[in-house]
Amino acid sequence: MGPVELLHMSVFSQSFSPCGRFLAAGNNYGEIAVFSLSAALSPDASEGSQKPILNFTAHDGPVFSLLSTDTHLLSAGNGEISAWSWAELIKKNTKAAWTRKPNYETSLEIPEINAMIINPKDNSLTVGGGDNNIHIMDMETGIFKSVLKGHTDYIHCLCFKEREGEILSGGEDGAVRIWDSRTNRPVHCIEVFKYEECARPQFGKWISCLATDSDWMLCGGGPSLSLWHLRSMSPTSVFPLPGCQREAVFYQDLIMSVGEGPNVSHCLHGGTVKAQIPCSPSSLNTLALNLKNTEHRVMTVGGSSHQIDVFTNFSYRAFSLSF
Repeated sequence: MGPVELLHMSVFSQSFSPCGRFLAAGNNYGEIAVFSLSAALSPDASEGSQKPILNFTAHDGPVFSLLSTDTHLLSAGNGEISAWSWAELIKKNTKAAWTRKPNYETSLEIPEINAMIINPKDNSLTVGGGDNNIHIMDMETGIFKSVLKGHTDYIHCLCFKEREGEILSGGEDGAVRIWDSRTNRPVHCIEVFKYEECARPQFGKWISCLATDSDWMLCGGGPSLSLWHLRSMSPTSVFPLPGCQREAVFYQDLIMSVGEGPNVSHCLHGGTVKAQIPCSPSSLNTLALNLKNTEHRVMTVGGSSHQIDVFTNFSYRAFSLSF
């Protein structure tokens, strides 16, 4: 890849392998890079350990979403999802195990797929994107079995509330919708931008990040990042972060968030920003925590750069991997 492409590269998505020893990252050129965390974190790591063990073109358009199952890496491109066996990727074999397309109503547009989650209760894959609908695929058969309709603009993010078996979706229409995954029926709709404490009309109303932790939900985008109590359906904390947030996660007693600007924000549930940790990219899209494996326990952050920052201690950047 030439210097111009590197200059304009953005990393949109990441996923750790089931064993926790590898990291896959997807960029705006449709490429997936696989890095060996065990090599990069080893005491005798060299500069070469920070380069991919494998880099291949997976899709025509950007790879907006990556997700790992127990055996496969799933990647979403424009209108399609491909599966790659982790065992094969580690052997540098880049033949897709399968590629599937949701049943779109029109064949004219190819909607981008922005988000994917697995419902562990029935081993189904839930995807959302540019056609405003949520498509659910049975992982055993590869058949798309249902469509959830309700959003009036495209879907940016999804998460799963395990105890209740609920799917949460957020989109460009400014709504967070909650669905019962057993009946596929809508349960609630929260229009975050209508709450004065969250609204930021100058940024728009879209929801670009969602996370849930039993009774709690995090969401943000155009509206400020906010923490919601799901039983009372009300925002309990609003975080004073300047830009639009693109990914937020619960971690122990903290909330970690990335978005416009070069910092990972560490926030307390009560609403205060405890720390801002500088990163290499000037704007951030994706934050991932590798908690499966104590030996390779890291946070990785990617954005408007070919570099992915690795944090072994979550308070400062240890080194960067690069595409």
